[in-house]
Amino acid sequence: MNRLLFEGRSLVEIVASVIRQDNRHVPFSRFDWERMYRLADYHKVANTVYLGLLGHRETVPDRWRDRFFQRYQESLAFGENCREGFQEILTWLDMREISCTVLISESIRELYRLPETADNSPVQLFLDEDKYYLAKGYLIDLGYETDKTFKGFGERMKRVNGVTIILFYKLPFRTSRYGKYMVRILESAQIRDPYEYIWMLPVESEMTYRMAGAAYRYVTDELTLREMLELFLFHREWREEIEEDALQKRLEEFKVDSLAEKLLEIAYMWFGEKNDPYLLRRHEDMSVYDHLEARILTRGMVGVEKDDQALKLQELVEKEIEKEKREEGQYIRREKMGKFFAEQRRKLRWIFPDYHYMSSIYPAVEKIPILLPVYWMIRGMRLLWRSFIK
Repeated sequence: MNRLLFEGRSLVEIVASVIRQDNRHVPFSRFDWERMYRLADYHKVANTVYLGLLGHRETVPDRWRDRFFQRYQESLAFGENCREGFQEILTWLDMREISCTVLISESIRELYRLPETADNSPVQLFLDEDKYYLAKGYLIDLGYETDKTFKGFGERMKRVNGVTIILFYKLPFRTSRYGKYMVRILESAQIRDPYEYIWMLPVESEMTYRMAGAAYRYVTDELTLREMLELFLFHREWREEIEEDALQKRLEEFKVDSLAEKLLEIAYMWFGEKNDPYLLRRHEDMSVYDHLEARILTRGMVGVEKDDQALKLQELVEKEIEKEKREEGQYIRREKMGKFFAEQRRKLRWIFPDYHYMSSIYPAVEKIPILLPVYWMIRGMRLLWRSFIK
């Protein structure tokens, strides 16, 4: 088996074992622990993996066990003030009449059996661009710093032992179809009690946002195990209240209904109970899932994409990226040309000063303006003569 795929599947087994609280056999002695830590950290599950390592002290080098433990400690500290810190921020925004939509809230932590196995970045807010900078300034005053920038979309802000918040002024999806139907999701938001300017997505809209987002990040090779895990937890919690036909119809608008459904089924296969009725709906041909799983676990390094919806979406995203690169290249060229012409204009102004400057040096120009070109020549010859004398 490909080494990347082996490590990815082993990571899934460890996380699933902790989430389900069972004892699955995992070949700990065969791991390169530096690679496993970096993989777990990338997928945002290092804190969860730490619990899976308990009882295997002899197989995990101290250095890397300590790194996993550090992530676990961060999660413990984060959980203590997560809700209070988030409520403080929402209250401040509401008091200043800054409207925002909570895309993903801190309540996802409540779906974990062990809260310390949850992610430290559970909160996503969407604001209009003019309000975005007000909110960012407030967070900076509270001691937050930019942890990661999503160019053209927003940023993730982090404070030591505080809530980690992702702020968006534009949802991070490049294709026009995604832009259009994500706006419709935002329009379905409802006021979140007890606020007046804080909105939140209803369950069905949040599920659409999560599933469509997972499909998009799948084709850009940015889909993480943490996102798959929370997709599973959220769906399992609310599936009795979600109207499946309506959800399917909304995903069809994004043209990812089949792809998103397969990703959700993989999440159930990874983290769900084997007797879960939802798993009875999966395809009989398990090879349908093999490539999808391999691409997620290896970030697109293994296999060739075969899913029709994934291929079409990937093509659209790549076209938009190429378009952005061309526009950025054109902007850089225009900027260089602008600087070049500005420099030439500066040189011309030095060689041929304006009337007011020349008349202050040569009074004759003020009396007879038509002599300006003549005195340009006189000034030029004087400057040349001075340069020769030096």
